[in-house]
Amino acid sequence: MSLVLHASGPVAVVLWTLVGAAVAAWVLIVVKDRQLRRWRAAERAFERALQGPRSLAQIVELCERHQDAPGARVVAALCRRHREPDVLPAVAEAVLAEQQERLSRLMPALASIGSASPFVGLLGTVYGIMDAFLRIGREKSATLPVVAPAIGEALIATAVGLFAAIPAVVAYNALSKRIEDFLGRVQATSRQWVVVVSRGPGGTSEGEG
Repeated sequence: MSLVLHASGPVAVVLWTLVGAAVAAWVLIVVKDRQLRRWRAAERAFERALQGPRSLAQIVELCERHQDAPGARVVAALCRRHREPDVLPAVAEAVLAEQQERLSRLMPALASIGSASPFVGLLGTVYGIMDAFLRIGREKSATLPVVAPAIGEALIATAVGLFAAIPAVVAYNALSKRIEDFLGRVQATSRQWVVVVSRGPGGTSEGEG
């Protein structure tokens, strides 16, 4: 920790940038995890609310009360276009694309931290090694007291870069899988609702199938 606090100018900038990236990554991970938990809970609540016979008006009202649920937004859009059965699949796809974008927010930032942090750390490593050689040239000596501080900074830069990147990459993959699975479930339900709504007002008595 003392090496981080007392690092030389450029390496210090790299190290504190990486520390900030690591903190930002964990904030993004926690925020995204909570968002997904909230949306999954909202989706389950919406599905439970749809059980039993419902008119189109009742379904739209339920959708408005469960706007956090991605499926509710799809179903609401389908119900509003129920008189145009030919366009329902396209309507469902369009709303699903919007929900995918909504669910994927913040993910590019997490991916950027995961991919860029090792290279930023490498930049600090390169500078630290260059600094070590410059010190050797100035002191005309390659003893440990001369090169150790610069080499230490170089290694710390690599370590902090990995410390920022590894959790970000692992979390990105895990969160992406959760988003993919969740969207797959919403998409499957949406296909059922395309069939139900296309039957007309009487078809909605089956609930969500």
